Amino acid sequence: MIRAGELGADAATRPDTARWPAEPLPGFRRAEATAWIGAGDDVWRRTSRDVLRWTVKTRSGFAVDDDSPVRAGMRRTVTARVLGIRIHEPVRVVAVIDAATRVGFAYRTLPGHPVRGEEAFVVHRDGDEVFFSVRSLTAPAPSGGWRWAFPLLRVAQVVARRRYLRALR
Repeated sequence: MIRAGELGADAATRPDTARWPAEPLPGFRRAEATAWIGAGDDVWRRTSRDVLRWTVKTRSGFAVDDDSPVRAGMRRTVTARVLGIRIHEPVRVVAVIDAATRVGFAYRTLPGHPVRGEEAFVVHRDGDEVFFSVRSLTAPAPSGGWRWAFPLLRVAQVVARRRYLRALR
């Protein structure tokens, strides 16, 4: 059970489920978006491999300190570059799904990240059709200089989400 204003031990974005249960989490903004990627086994194999190697982040303009395949518990630093300034975003992978019709992962932000929350990236199949979904739970950082910038960071997240949805095409 997730207590008010906290993320639980399990992935709150539930990358393992086709339907994300509407469990209210006070203080967090919830977002989910899905895009059609293509059709066929070749598209499925490529996108399944790519999503587990951080490609959605790197093709969206971020750098990742190591693009080795994701595994639960791994920590990474994602770096965004905005107006020539590097913003380091420490994260920890909290879930990985690698099933016949669903592949992806979720990471949670760590102290020092500009926001608090979790994001999931999942490629999934419906017959021959391949889709990509992004789920996120976001709240202001609990303390520090980023807390005041949360309204601007929400705008940046919308832009990033659009890039994510195009990254695997």
